[in-house]
Amino acid sequence: MFVFYLAAAAVVLALLNMLFTGAPFFATLLAWLLGVQVGLGALWAFLGHYYKSDEVAAYIGWRPGSPFQKEIAFTNLALGVCGVLAFFLRHSPLRDGFWLATILFATCFLVGAFTVHARDLRVGGNKKPGNAGPVFFADIGMPVILWVLYWLR
Repeated sequence: MFVFYLAAAAVVLALLNMLFTGAPFFATLLAWLLGVQVGLGALWAFLGHYYKSDEVAAYIGWRPGSPFQKEIAFTNLALGVCGVLAFFLRHSPLRDGFWLATILFATCFLVGAFTVHARDLRVGGNKKPGNAGPVFFADIGMPVILWVLYWLR
């Protein structure tokens, strides 16, 4: 559920930002989703995959003790840094190019993760919440939302 809480927080913060500053709707919502849901969410995932590897593996339904957890932690770290930077560059001339690169990165990673989780659900019957729960749907839904907002900005 954490991924949905982050998305909800991003929407609320974007609405407050628009209310008080008159900022444009689509670009503002995209900036906040990139910064909060993608950026902070991926930084949180980095912390979990790196420092609580075995607990995260158990939550996902995967074998604990795999060095893969540390590897995926650094993918999340890179995505988190990009998401946070995308937010802070929202008023920069670099904005559109950086947003495009960050959305492409998020799409490749999240859709890739979705396909792995979907296969594990279909083939292995893994219905653990970390495999087939909210993250499963966010992995496919968030890239779609990001692309739509990018095109509408």
